[in-house]
Amino acid sequence: MSDHVDVLSRVRAAFEGAGYTVEGVRGLLGPVAGGALARDEIVPALRATGGGSPLEALARLFWIQVPVPVAALQEAAPDLVAAGLAAESGGELRALLHVEPLESVTGTGHVGYAVSDLKARPGAATPLRPDHVVGVGGASGSLARLVVHRPVDNVLDVGTGCGVQALHLADPAVRPRPAAITATDVNPRALRLAALSFALSGLDGAELLEGSLLEPVRGRRFDLIVSNPPFVVAPSGGSRYVYRESGMPGDEFCRRMVVEAPRMLADQGHCQLLANWLHTRDTPWEERVGAWAEESGCEAWIVQRDVQDPAEYAELWLRDSVETGTPEYLRRYDEWLELFEEQGVTGVGFGWITLRRTGAANPAIRVEDLRHGVDQPVGAYVDHVLDGLAAAGEFSTACAQGDAFGAALLRVAAGIVQEQVGAPGAEDPERILLRQTGRLRRVAGVHTVEAALAGVLDGTLPPGPLLAAIAQLMELDEDQVRAHAAAVLPELVADGFFEVIAG
Repeated sequence: MSDHVDVLSRVRAAFEGAGYTVEGVRGLLGPVAGGALARDEIVPALRATGGGSPLEALARLFWIQVPVPVAALQEAAPDLVAAGLAAESGGELRALLHVEPLESVTGTGHVGYAVSDLKARPGAATPLRPDHVVGVGGASGSLARLVVHRPVDNVLDVGTGCGVQALHLADPAVRPRPAAITATDVNPRALRLAALSFALSGLDGAELLEGSLLEPVRGRRFDLIVSNPPFVVAPSGGSRYVYRESGMPGDEFCRRMVVEAPRMLADQGHCQLLANWLHTRDTPWEERVGAWAEESGCEAWIVQRDVQDPAEYAELWLRDSVETGTPEYLRRYDEWLELFEEQGVTGVGFGWITLRRTGAANPAIRVEDLRHGVDQPVGAYVDHVLDGLAAAGEFSTACAQGDAFGAALLRVAAGIVQEQVGAPGAEDPERILLRQTGRLRRVAGVHTVEAALAGVLDGTLPPGPLLAAIAQLMELDEDQVRAHAAAVLPELVADGFFEVIAG
């Protein structure tokens, strides 16, 4: 084992010496070939990597997955066969596994290497094996950018696959203080490849455990739990791929993660995961997923980033497993639609779930649809969002009790700008907008009262005297102004336009 670790250490040094990093490959391919490869089209990438440098040979071998001459890497990376990453035949090297470099979510450096099964592209001669292990993808990147940036003592990666999240969790650019990492998966093959990813990346001491959901770590507590789980809702017949389908009905796996994970969180600990949830004819999705959050007992921020209708969803996952164009395609497609019709499913949502265990009697819960682009990584400010939701709840209660405006101190959040919309030359605007120039980039239509408050709330005076002055200047009834402010300010606090700093 020690000898193999030494071999992988030499391979890592060879990769880094050749510039086989995300930045290196991105610069080599350029936007056109890189974009085409993201769509599984390899011809532009082959044209961009024909110069014969070690970086080009590594990109062809492990990223594009075509054979390269042994001579192309004999000096630059001589240990690929000994490491079990490639095989030699007829003077050529052929990749046995997909090896992809990882970039820090901060965009400031290299994290390591994820070792997974070879990517299956359209026209593949053989179907995916049921225990196929996927590599870096859009979902894994989305979760890595969501995970909170804070120092922690121990973390749990549920359903680690090839170890992508664990490698990000060890990123010193995000967490300079090392944390103890535990990674679990129901798939033994995934754990073997995760161990290879860790060794190739120089990550020592991570604990790998086999088992489903949270079973392998029952009775333990963690500061942070993350999961890119097998959330795909699929028919029970035919092939089942462990990396994406749990075998549980509907969105039950995600519900159980939300409900059960908080029992294993330390105080102020976070659980963050990606999820699918069903839209049904009988119950709004916000109620279904909101009920999960309520049962968790945690503060919760649940964000829907996309929704697909039943046909789109089936097509997405049939493409994912390279089943389009096969004899089984029409039958599998029909099974998917039959399942959704039987369950009254009108769509499937995809999004983020963040929980924080605070022990609050009435934890803040927000379930929302947020489709537009936001500043990344979200993990850099996700705690700020949760703090704002908690503060908004307390402020709303104080407003309902009539004692908020004398004690609370509020200020306008950083990065807020005001826009006025109306016909050119009009004396009064038709609409006034507050816009966030960063983070979640929300836009809120506001009344002149909130716009006036946005100009004066700096945390030095409570809102009461300011509202009285605004009412007098605008010749409005003060009681009506205060009632209006009590109705709308808590939501603007929850949305991050205003911050409660005291009271």
